[in-house]
Amino acid sequence: MLVLALDTATPVLVAGLARWSPDGGTSVLAERAVPSSNRHAELLTPAITGVLADAGLAMGDLDAIVTGLGPGPFTGLRVGVVTAAAVADARGLPVYGVCSLDAIGSGERTVVTDARRKEVYWAAYDHGGARVAGPGVVRPEELARPGPFVGDPVFEGRLGADVAAAEVTTAGLVRAAEPQLIDPSSAGALVPLYLRRPDATPPTAVKAVSQA
Repeated sequence: MLVLALDTATPVLVAGLARWSPDGGTSVLAERAVPSSNRHAELLTPAITGVLADAGLAMGDLDAIVTGLGPGPFTGLRVGVVTAAAVADARGLPVYGVCSLDAIGSGERTVVTDARRKEVYWAAYDHGGARVAGPGVVRPEELARPGPFVGDPVFEGRLGADVAAAEVTTAGLVRAAEPQLIDPSSAGALVPLYLRRPDATPPTAVKAVSQA
């Protein structure tokens, strides 16, 4: 099965192609990790066409799409989810959503990524890699987890612990989606994990306009 994996939950967008089978595991054919800041909409489509070209494949070769659902910033995260849904609809492909934090690191760990507003997104995993807590959003000083920590090392000082640098990967996205790839009936709706309201919200009241 040829899988296109996408993620726009962090400042580095990921687009990758992997060959997956339930008995043969995952083989990553091509991957692009692009520092994108707030330019996800501009850079995601070129990244997708790029990995297809790198692997010598075309959209028509795809069998499934996996996309990270966050947690992440509202606008960037929406770009990846909408793109995955649009490509899947256009090609008649199944699309599977996963928690983006599940695709960072492996084994026992607590994943931390930048949530802005001086906070981190986090999730904790056991020895087998199963998520046992989170995802959540919290100030690093208030994250009562023993580690080991992986993700964004910028938070080492505020966590009071080392953080091994790690990012979302194609292999991690496909690994997180394996239960759905094995049993497509278990797939849920593509619901982004925002965890909090967007910065921009509509006004709650309409101001009266005075007339002279």
